[in-house]
Amino acid sequence: GICPDLPATEFADVTAEAYPPQTKLYYECDPGYDREAGAYLGIQCKSEQQGAVWKYQQFKCFDEKNLSSTAPMMELELTQKPEREPRNPAPQKKEDLSESKQKDFCGAPKTVPHASIRLPQQHYVGQVLHFKCQTGYDKRSPTFGSRTCKEVKGKIIWTPLDMRCTNDS
Repeated sequence: GICPDLPATEFADVTAEAYPPQTKLYYECDPGYDREAGAYLGIQCKSEQQGAVWKYQQFKCFDEKNLSSTAPMMELELTQKPEREPRNPAPQKKEDLSESKQKDFCGAPKTVPHASIRLPQQHYVGQVLHFKCQTGYDKRSPTFGSRTCKEVKGKIIWTPLDMRCTNDS
């Protein structure tokens, strides 16, 4: 099922660690970079036998100033590290996360050099979003929280968020 529009949360950054099937995400090239002509920047989470996986299209974001030279770009791509380090340094523990649940969701999409992901416009039941107050608005705890989209008595709702970001001291 499709979730209702997400209630606006002021002064907070929203992230998601996993996405239910059907979710579509779009990459945006960073300022000063442009996509290849005709490149499709969308990806979709699809449910397959071995679990949920992202379906990618190949694309690159080029530096607008030197669109003609692609050679230095290739090198950059190999050496660039993803911006986000995994929070948990022990990857061998991942199986404990109720395995069946993990398989039904797509994880974080892969990082693409010079591109970032926009949050989806549409969310599906099972989506969990994490909210964190932006710097300067995190004076009153809790400064982070999460909302889950779920079906309750036939109605699809977002669980309430137990935080408010405000810059008053």
